[in-house]
Amino acid sequence: MGCVLLKYASSADEEKQLADLQETEGTDFPGSNYQFSDRSQWMASQLELEKTRVKDVIWPGTHDSATDKIGLPYTTRPFAQCQTLSIYRQLLQGVRVLDIRVDQDGFVCHGILTSYKIDVVICAVKQFLNETVAEFIILEIRTEYGHNDPSNFDVWLIEELKDFLIKQDESVFERTLSELLPRRVFCIWKPRSSPPPLACSPLWSGQYLRDNWIDTDLPYTKFMSNLCFLANQPPADERCYFYRVENTCTPQASSAVACVKPVTSRIQPYVRLFISQAYKRGLGDYLQILSSDFIEDDFIDACIGATLGRLEC
Repeated sequence: MGCVLLKYASSADEEKQLADLQETEGTDFPGSNYQFSDRSQWMASQLELEKTRVKDVIWPGTHDSATDKIGLPYTTRPFAQCQTLSIYRQLLQGVRVLDIRVDQDGFVCHGILTSYKIDVVICAVKQFLNETVAEFIILEIRTEYGHNDPSNFDVWLIEELKDFLIKQDESVFERTLSELLPRRVFCIWKPRSSPPPLACSPLWSGQYLRDNWIDTDLPYTKFMSNLCFLANQPPADERCYFYRVENTCTPQASSAVACVKPVTSRIQPYVRLFISQAYKRGLGDYLQILSSDFIEDDFIDACIGATLGRLEC
């Protein structure tokens, strides 16, 4: 079934559509009442690792994760920054899916703007993993559009993360988290022109993390399209890949508002509504990765709560 983008008169009209939907139908879903004071080790503290399979988890993620220092403050940064927290702080907050883009020189980037070297990201990931014992991370790294692949990047990634990497193997989705320990990182490498990782590689190819990027600044359009594309996937229990829904809106060249934060804030508060609507439409079992700009505690709580609600059903 195809997904047709529904467009209303303006972003303000579409924000009202979401607000009205939330007021009419509420935001309850299995696990919606959970709140957490410490999210830094929520997998170890909240999940029964011996019973929880990889495909049972609803993974909280960030979009354009390494943009906290992108561009120049007060000039180019507001046009490309999608997160204000460092990678390490995001992981402590409970984020478990990272979206990293690199250029040919190994710098993190978002479009034409660059930030720190990828080494900073990997060091933060390793620091967090060394401080915890049972937290799992999906680390997606891709060559940004318009850039070339960094040389021998796959070899470097394997060397840096070798003790933590979960090898590419579709049977992993059926396995419990405890069966994967001490390995805790799904590292997905998406080069633009270099060969993708092969089967049984320590790295995973791009086919194992899928999404449908809907490039719009209209929140109701994005919200309903996300539901539609989610419905076109198999249920999480039947997939041998991760599927991501991005609770984000994107500035458009034709719009007067070009900075990321005011645009994405149009949809950002509605993650609980999205999960609730997924359940009401029979799609609760389809949820897997939810991603956001400018990550907040309530977003993490919603994902953790939804995971626990799923496991209790």
